[in-house]
Amino acid sequence: MTPITLHRKTLLSVAIALSAVQLHAAGFQLNAQSATGLGRAFAGDSVIGDNASVIARNPAAMSLFDQQAISVGFETITTDIEVKDATYSSNVNPATPATTTNANTDSVGGTSIAPNFYYINPVSDKFAWGINAYSNYGTKTEFDEDYAGKEYGGKTDVKSLNLGIVGSYKVSPALTLGAGIDAVYGQGVFTRPDTDYSGGKDVLNIDANGWALGWNVGAMFELNSYNRFGLDYHYSPDIDAEGDVYKYNPASPNAAPVSDTVIMPLPDIAEFSGYHRLSPKHAVHYSIQYIQWSEFDKLETEKVGTIKEYNWKDAWHYAIGTTYYMNEQWELRAGYMYDTSAQDNTRSVSVPDSDRQWISAGFTFKPDTVSSIDFGATYLMGKDVEVKEATTHPQAPSFNISEINGTTHANAILLGLQYSRSF
Repeated sequence: MTPITLHRKTLLSVAIALSAVQLHAAGFQLNAQSATGLGRAFAGDSVIGDNASVIARNPAAMSLFDQQAISVGFETITTDIEVKDATYSSNVNPATPATTTNANTDSVGGTSIAPNFYYINPVSDKFAWGINAYSNYGTKTEFDEDYAGKEYGGKTDVKSLNLGIVGSYKVSPALTLGAGIDAVYGQGVFTRPDTDYSGGKDVLNIDANGWALGWNVGAMFELNSYNRFGLDYHYSPDIDAEGDVYKYNPASPNAAPVSDTVIMPLPDIAEFSGYHRLSPKHAVHYSIQYIQWSEFDKLETEKVGTIKEYNWKDAWHYAIGTTYYMNEQWELRAGYMYDTSAQDNTRSVSVPDSDRQWISAGFTFKPDTVSSIDFGATYLMGKDVEVKEATTHPQAPSFNISEINGTTHANAILLGLQYSRSF
């Protein structure tokens, strides 16, 4: 093997490792706090107060409860991701033609489960406190090991857990304020399988986890029992995830994983919501949510430094919904959300992000006066997005040693089930 060939293979291996980590951008927001909210596309979710799950959005809404209340449930998220009209090419030698391969696939998505738990304890007619456990962020994608563009695929499985304690104080009959502390746990597994350039070894393998502290504040203003507004803000911390990091290096092919700290920035979230019961049987509700994804400018570790620049943009959710109070036992609800993409100019095959539409429906069944069972379902529709990713030669920017072109499309089905009870 000549020195120039070894040098080119080393450059390609490093570029593969860096580009593959793009899937670490899997800090996608999860709207998985409750089956009730899922059934209305989370429209007005921070001020309706059907059950204890409202504290995930706005702690001030605890003033709506005059009895202890619990809520427990889960949500499943099943993604359907397609890469179509795609080609992959690679070449480490500018003097020879590139090898081009079909890079279409429709077997990328997966299913994740996000459980949740909430408890509210009204101490007096002015003060209440509560605890919660739910997830705000996470994603799961997995390409086949024989996918043509391995350095742009692989497996990513990111999970998060938010453990919080919240309190609220009713300042006046119209105004309630709330606040809380969040302990946020994040865990990520990232693997990129071997390529022709890695000698049968994985190109990348990261397994890391860590904790960080965040906080939230909220306010609720009640015109009357049928009309109210809410405003809340969640500060999300950067998570320092510690674990083993392995990146293939031809110069040290037998090197072991090293202990490192991966720094994952998470976005702050602000939301305004409204709820209006227009008649004894009908209500409308809405929300506007701002997600500061521009916080996710880069991914880095303490030892390696900057791994990848992202420069994402801030995103928005716009949701509107309606509830039909059929009788004392049944409630029906539906909602629509338009959800904007966090990605800007940089797109990725591994992270098929786009503007999305949510079509949601659900119901509540009350078997008695103190308990309820909720079911919610959402069909999430993404858009076709053209993607071009390339790995350029550091010493010849006009020459790509690896390139993938195609169109990505991602849809998802979300299902939620929940049990709630007051005491």
